[in-house]
Amino acid sequence: MSSGQDVTGRAERTFEALPPEPGGSSARTWWGRAWLQALEDTALDGQQVKAGRRHARAGAVGAVSVRPGRITAVVRDRDGTPYRADVVVQEFGTADWERLLDLVAGQAGYIAALLDRDLPPHLAEDALAAGVELLPGIGDLEPECTCGGWDHCAHTAALCHRMARLLDQDPFVLLLMRGRGERELLEELQARNAARGSGGAPGEGAEAERPSGVSAAEAFATASFVAPLPDPPPMVESPGRPPVLGGDVAPAPGLDPSALEFLVAAAAARARQLLAEALTTGHEDTPAAGELTLWEDAVRLAAAGADDHVAARLAAGCHRERAELARAVRAWEHGGRASLSVLEEEWTPQGEGLARARAQLAAAWGEEEAPQLRAVRNRWTAVGTPAQLRYGRDGRWWPYRKEGGRWWPAGPCDHDPAAAFAALLSDNQRFEDGEG
Repeated sequence: MSSGQDVTGRAERTFEALPPEPGGSSARTWWGRAWLQALEDTALDGQQVKAGRRHARAGAVGAVSVRPGRITAVVRDRDGTPYRADVVVQEFGTADWERLLDLVAGQAGYIAALLDRDLPPHLAEDALAAGVELLPGIGDLEPECTCGGWDHCAHTAALCHRMARLLDQDPFVLLLMRGRGERELLEELQARNAARGSGGAPGEGAEAERPSGVSAAEAFATASFVAPLPDPPPMVESPGRPPVLGGDVAPAPGLDPSALEFLVAAAAARARQLLAEALTTGHEDTPAAGELTLWEDAVRLAAAGADDHVAARLAAGCHRERAELARAVRAWEHGGRASLSVLEEEWTPQGEGLARARAQLAAAWGEEEAPQLRAVRNRWTAVGTPAQLRYGRDGRWWPYRKEGGRWWPAGPCDHDPAAAFAALLSDNQRFEDGEG
């Protein structure tokens, strides 16, 4: 892979061709699979998409050039005839980049992840809620090929399958296609982060003008005409009974009565929970929780008792597999959105964080009792066992157990890694099938 600039001076990266990989998957990560889903949604001919996958697996795609708004490669047909394949990607405008950078700069977790060259999957959902579509939608992938195909041909489809593998390796390539190179993006992010830390906005100095007027807190503190707040509502013992929407009359097209009944019941239960929290002493001093992303809210709903039908709809609505939702629900049950974040996010502890993690693990056992650990980024696996700990950004340890070849959340977090590992290692009889 090489980096540089195109003739216009904008960032450009070139990736070498891959050898043939018969039977290999075109995508292994969330970003790669999401890109292929966008291809399938865009292409009119599914057979061409399948032919492109075969071309990509056969190693027919040459070096890939990625630059803002376009990806290019030479793709050879089965008879060896070369064609230049291009896919034009819609670039973000200035307003889109401002919204995306404001979103990232406003959340410490995103700042840390991007500065660590990591692109969390749930950033796509948060960006969509802010009005920015990171992943291409219908009309965002425009194919151009010298073979003369008017829609996605086998050559442009092969290029897209190759791009899915590139996104597996480095999801920052997606942001380059959208118009910003990695260096440019990180420099802008660091500038915004520094500006926020100094109390200003990007480009503002210490002498920037402050808004004039009186703050709302001062106005209410001195006003004598403000009426007292009414008494809070009383606590309710249980949520109201949801309506029964089924009947003899067929529902309107697109309306799912059973799913709607579930949402009404879940909303009532959530409202009662929020009321109970609001009536708790000291609630006014508790920081408000951030708004859930689309995926987090879907997992919360599924964990609230969704049946298989509703759970399948929740997974499909987030472009996730049903098995992904099941694991996410297990994580949510052990620790809410914090546990879900640990399930889906990989990051590399560095500096003080890495030293603290290693010191905790070293001090947890005597030398004879300590299990042999294999560390991959923030995931620490006891070799020969189905036990793993994942180190959260807040310094807590989350236990995981291998079941059916996949790592599943196995309990709530613990500040003590020895305690978290002990609970897992004492249960090895459940794994006599050899998984570990």
